Amino acid sequence: MKIGYARVSSQDQHEDRQIAAMLEAGVELSNIYLDKQSGKDFNREAYKSMLKALRQGDTLVIKSIDRFGRDYEQIRKEFAAITDRGIMINVLDMPALNTDQVVAAGLTGKFISDIILSILGYVAEQERQNIKTRQAEGIKTAKAKGVKFGRPTKEIQAQRVSALLATDDNMTVEAACKVYGISRRAYYNYK
Repeated sequence: MKIGYARVSSQDQHEDRQIAAMLEAGVELSNIYLDKQSGKDFNREAYKSMLKALRQGDTLVIKSIDRFGRDYEQIRKEFAAITDRGIMINVLDMPALNTDQVVAAGLTGKFISDIILSILGYVAEQERQNIKTRQAEGIKTAKAKGVKFGRPTKEIQAQRVSALLATDDNMTVEAACKVYGISRRAYYNYK
């Protein structure tokens, strides 16, 4: 049986491209597991469920190695742990990693596959490091420009509630407080 695994890094990213590629590769929609979280480690709910569903003789289909994970050492360990269970892995964007082809090619194929997996795992982890660096630089630049991060203070929320009440005669204090996520007590304390 073919089982697919897809991953995107956040809730607002789209997995459509990965799902379409797996369907085209012959994976049934009901056999595709999807995580919407970082690939920094393999502590993901759908990934764990997918591992439990895999049986000897099955084929795990993933779109690309960076969708599998972003940690070089962990990618290698997971890849080995899955194939040691007698499960084939099919990486759609990198056929040289497909374990069925590696087995057919013998020792040379395994050697080449290990080299490619090492390189791609390294590249995936390096990209994760680059993302973190760019994010930190962006935050630093935004803070230098005066951008505030995090939740607004209760005082700011109370000011917003007051402004909303001033513009809408039909709005109750309770409804306005609910809009801005502040309790009536907090609103009156700051008023």
